[in-house]
Amino acid sequence: MARKLLVVDDDEISCRLIRAIFQPEGFVVSAAHDGPSGLERLAAEAPDVVILDWRLPGISGLEVLTRIRDAHPQLPILILTAHGDVKSAVQATQLGAFDYLTKPVDHEEVRLVVRRALEARALQIEVEELRRQLGAGAGLSAQMGPSTQVRAIIDQVVTVAASNFTVMILGETGTGKELVAQAVHRKSERRSKPFMALDCGAIPEALLESELFGHERGAFSGAERRRDGRFQLAEGGTFFLDEIGNMPLMLQAKLLRVLESRQVQALGSSQSRSLDVRFVAATNVDLQARVHSGAFRADLYFRLSQYTVTLPPLRERPADIAYLAQRFLDEVSLELRKPVQKIVPNAQALLDRHSWPGNVRELRNVIRQAVLTTKDLVIREQDLDGLSKHGFVQAPPSVPREAGKSLRQIADEAARAAERQAICDTLRFTKGNKSHAAKVLKTDYKTLHVKMKQLGIVAREFNS
Repeated sequence: MARKLLVVDDDEISCRLIRAIFQPEGFVVSAAHDGPSGLERLAAEAPDVVILDWRLPGISGLEVLTRIRDAHPQLPILILTAHGDVKSAVQATQLGAFDYLTKPVDHEEVRLVVRRALEARALQIEVEELRRQLGAGAGLSAQMGPSTQVRAIIDQVVTVAASNFTVMILGETGTGKELVAQAVHRKSERRSKPFMALDCGAIPEALLESELFGHERGAFSGAERRRDGRFQLAEGGTFFLDEIGNMPLMLQAKLLRVLESRQVQALGSSQSRSLDVRFVAATNVDLQARVHSGAFRADLYFRLSQYTVTLPPLRERPADIAYLAQRFLDEVSLELRKPVQKIVPNAQALLDRHSWPGNVRELRNVIRQAVLTTKDLVIREQDLDGLSKHGFVQAPPSVPREAGKSLRQIADEAARAAERQAICDTLRFTKGNKSHAAKVLKTDYKTLHVKMKQLGIVAREFNS
């Protein structure tokens, strides 16, 4: 079957060039000269790859990219941009574009990039098929594991999804907070509408308000045209605010008004628009502590916490470790086309004893590294060197019971040794970052600093 390519560009010459390059290679090439017609052709023709001009009349390339990503997350999109607009193209790749090309288009470069995009999509389809065969698409139990803790989370998701409550998801980094947010969306009546996710700490504060609320033309320097914000793009669906604790106080007040009024006002506009969006938020920090310190609004905290789901760390879900390890093994074996089949019992025992400060994300990284480096068809103990770089917590050293020591002294020395080991292992995991280590250890920065000084631990020794 012939592959289909859609080019969306208001430059007729550019469209003709793309057609001339790819038609001789057996592609069916169609063209659209603005955003709306491009989206119509996309729906009607289901192309295998899209080449999208960043600067379009009417609907901007950014908005077209966002709409395509929401509707077809696996479809590879290549951005066309002028030499002076590379910054925007990089932004596009961060928002989900496969790659970008600068005009005038180089024939060999565009062939190569399209070929890589199609190969990546084919691999993605293979992985998704494997996940379907494994049941990964069936729900949270297949994605997170068979433990009783996961079953309890599923019960909560089913309960709250039937309502329109705002949901707060609490959990350490890597526990699967976005997976749970997506499950709430899929189980709700909003499942056919967009699911929009935003990491509140990933976008600079100066740009965050415009990103969320949109802006009118001329609202600020560089606002050459009107643009809908992400709130509007999620209309009818679910908006996931990841790491909500990182949201600046000024925007917290504006978000609270949106939640209470269900109205959104773009920058530079004098009018508000109604908004029908279900909000789900997540954080890995103690928001109540932030409320007490004045870093987070109490009224917003209570407004977001109409229903709370707390995700246990992987170390408290030992029944899920072997399941997830095998699932990640199957996925990366297919991705790397290496027929690694299983994890031997001794290696699995190492995984089971690990403390997993980075949770499921860390487990996935360890398995991916093991499959990449192994020379065998199974994963053995020696293939799990990645554990030592990810904070493998060994048993604390035994304390010699010399004559004359009391039981209290022995207990104090054992506690001190265990405390030292935990801090060292966590610093190794965070590469010497004390702020990150304090979060992992669930303590404040000052306490960790004092403990390290008492125990003679130097952070720079863990930088590498």
